[in-house]
Amino acid sequence: MQILLANAKIMHSHTEAKPQGVPKFQDNANRIASEMAMMDVDTLAQSLGCNRKIAFENWERYRSWDIAEKLPAIMAYNGQAYKHLKAPTLSSEALEFANSHLWITCFLYGLLRPMDAIVPYRMEHTVALATTDDQPLNQFWRSILTDALISNVKADDGILIHLSTEEYEHLFDWKRVLREVTVVQPLFYVRNNGGQLKMQAVWAKACRGAMVRYICENKITNPDLLTTFAYEGFEFTPTLLDDRLLKDPTRNALLFTRQ
Repeated sequence: MQILLANAKIMHSHTEAKPQGVPKFQDNANRIASEMAMMDVDTLAQSLGCNRKIAFENWERYRSWDIAEKLPAIMAYNGQAYKHLKAPTLSSEALEFANSHLWITCFLYGLLRPMDAIVPYRMEHTVALATTDDQPLNQFWRSILTDALISNVKADDGILIHLSTEEYEHLFDWKRVLREVTVVQPLFYVRNNGGQLKMQAVWAKACRGAMVRYICENKITNPDLLTTFAYEGFEFTPTLLDDRLLKDPTRNALLFTRQ
C-alpha cells in the first residue's frame, strides 16, 4: 500500500532531524531551481503569484540552492496537514515505514520520500521554463511521474491511498493511474446545521495529515483497516457516500464525517 500526500507552501527553515535520502528526481529539481535563480525578484513574484516580500525570500533560497541547509521532506513542510501529522514526534519505526510507503507530491521535486533531503522553496504549477520546454510544471512532470508512481504502486500491492489533493492529480495522467492501480480516497466532511455534508478545507487537510500518522504508527497495509481511523470527531461513515462519487466507478471512496 502506497500513499500520496500533498506538500505545503509554508516551510520550516531548520529541523533537528537529518535527511537520509536523495530525491528521485533531484536532477530535474536542480535544473528548475537554477533557472528560477536567474529571475529577478519582480519576475519571481509574478511567476509565483506572491508579494515582493515572499518573492525576495525565495529569490534568496534559489540563489543559495547549492549551499542551503537540507531538511527531511516530511519535517520541512509546515502546512495544516503537517501540523497534524506531527512528523518530529513519530518513532523511528514509523518514519521507516513512512519512507517505504509515503510519497509527497510537489511541483519542484515531483515526488519525494519523507526522509529525502530538500531545500525550502516556493513553487506553482503554472511556472513554465526553458528546462520544462515552456510547459507548465504540472504538464512537464506528467509523463515522468505517471510511470514512476504506477510502477512503485504495482511493486507493492497495487493499492494507492490518495490523501493528496485534486490540484496534484494534474502531475499525473490520472485516468491512467485509476485504470492501472486501485486508488482508495478517504474523504472528510462536516455536517452543517442544516444536516448537509460539506467539505471544509482546513479540516480535510488536518485529517489527511492525521491519517498519514495513523497509518505509519500502526504500519497499516490493508485499506480496510482505515475505517478504524477516528480524529477530532471524524469517524468512518459507511452509508453516506456522495452520489457523485457513487456514480464514478473509478473511485473507491472512504467517507469520514463529523457532526
